[in-house]
This record gives sequence, C-alpha cells and structure tokens, in this order.
Amino acid sequence: MEIKNLVTETRNPKTMHIDTMSTLEMVKTINAEDQKVAQAVGSQDEQIARVIDRAAKLYAQGGRLIYVGAGTSGRLGVLDAAELVPTYGIKPERAVGLIAGGKSAMYRAVEGAEDSPELGEKDLRELNLNAQDTVLGLAASGRTPYVIGCLDYAKQVGAFPVAIACVADSEIGKHAKVAVEAVVGPEVVTGSTRMKSGTAQKMILNMISTGVMIRQGKVYQNVMIDVQPTNAKLVDRACRIISATTGASKEKALAALKDTANDVALAIVMIKTGKDRDAAKQLLQVNHGRVGQVLDRK
Repeated sequence: MEIKNLVTETRNPKTMHIDTMSTLEMVKTINAEDQKVAQAVGSQDEQIARVIDRAAKLYAQGGRLIYVGAGTSGRLGVLDAAELVPTYGIKPERAVGLIAGGKSAMYRAVEGAEDSPELGEKDLRELNLNAQDTVLGLAASGRTPYVIGCLDYAKQVGAFPVAIACVADSEIGKHAKVAVEAVVGPEVVTGSTRMKSGTAQKMILNMISTGVMIRQGKVYQNVMIDVQPTNAKLVDRACRIISATTGASKEKALAALKDTANDVALAIVMIKTGKDRDAAKQLLQVNHGRVGQVLDRK
C-alpha cells in the first residue's frame, strides 16, 4: 500500500477546520481524539500478553529487550529502555534502544537513515544479537525499512521479533512473530504521528516492559522493589515502599535500607522475616529474587 493511503496519513474529517477553531474547541477536539487511543490499544490485549509471556521467559534466560525504530517511534523506544534502568534496577545493557541514524537522531532527523534495512541489520549485528533477545520493532506507519531490516535479522538469528504499528496488516507485522497493531485512526494534524500513534506506542511499551519486569519479580504487591535510590527523592520513595509493605516506621525502614546498601527487596525480607542480612539474602537467592515467593513460604 502506498504511504498516502495508510490510515496514519489520511485526513481526519473531525479536524478539517482546526485552524479556525477557538483554542478551547481545539483542545477539546484533541482530547476527544486522544480518548480513542486506549480503545485501540485495548483491542490488542491478547497480542500484548503473548509478547510479555515470551519476552519475560527470554529475559529470565539472560536475554535483552531491544527497541528499534525511526523518528518518534525510535525515540519512544530509547525512552522506554532508559527508564527501565533506574525504575527496576537493571543493567543498562539489558534494555537497549536503537534509533535509525544513531544517537544524534534523538534530537535531529538523519536523512535517509530510516530507509535502509541494511542499517538496521548492521546496528543489531554490532549488539551481537542472539536467540535470547526480544526485538521490539516500532513504526506507526508499519512500513519503515530500517525496522524491517532489524526484524528480518532477528528472525535470522532466532531472536523474538515483535512489530508494533498503528495500521492493520502492517508490513512490519509480516516480518515479526507477533504483531501489535493499534489502529488509532487519522491524526488531528494529518500525518503527525507523534500524536495519537505516539501515545498508543508509548502505552504499548509501558505494558510490555512493565509486564516483563513484573514477571522477573521486580514488583512486590504493586510497588517497585528494585528501584535504585540514587538521590534524596528516591531514598524517600524507597523508605515509603519499605514502610508500606512491612508496616515499619520510617526510621526503621531507613535503618534497614542503610544496612542493605540501598537494597529495597532485601530490606523488606529482613523486616518481614526477622532474619539478619545474610540469611535474608540467601532466602532471596533461593527464590530467584522474588520477594513475594520468599514471604509466601515464610
């Protein structure tokens, strides 16, 4: 299909005169269109769950989450990868964002980069892609050659290739094991896929990466237990997490946090079980770092 015929490129009949609307009308119109995004993403629940289940198993085996895309899609992937590190305490190399054209493309378009499938393969080769990795290919239009090159190479090495698009029967979907296609309809401003399409992709990535981290035991109840307290705000958050899940006072939570060298999960286990640091650490190791599993067996 020609790009001009893709739903992401067609004109939205409800915004044909947005340039002459009052500011309040404009805002209400944009908001009304944004409300369609959650429904479009919700139509892909089963596919998203399939991605999480498979990616979580691969991640537990030492695999990585690798995001690939161009333009807005690429930037969203880089953002999701970067935020996993402080949020869930993972090593930066376990979540990698690649954008067509390299780091400079985060801030300024690199001409022609997204049109090269060879560049996609090259970027993944340099990462030493392997069969334990998950490759999340993002393209609102569902047809970016750079992403197709990445997905094809992922298939070639036996990795798990996933397509995330905002059109039905996307081209990138044909090159993936699972296709997530949230059709949000024409944009408020024709072709400006940083709007509804970008929001949909961000929502999908939030679900996938959060789901994978939950399956690694990095969430206890509904709190982040591998958060890295690298500043005063995060130390306070870590103490609140410990207090909320154990009933301990702020002072006791802070003392446990210091005793464990800022290990929230270990502090929770120590307080809940009454064991010393070494014994609590051993319990966590036996249970693969899963606090809930430790406490269920207490």
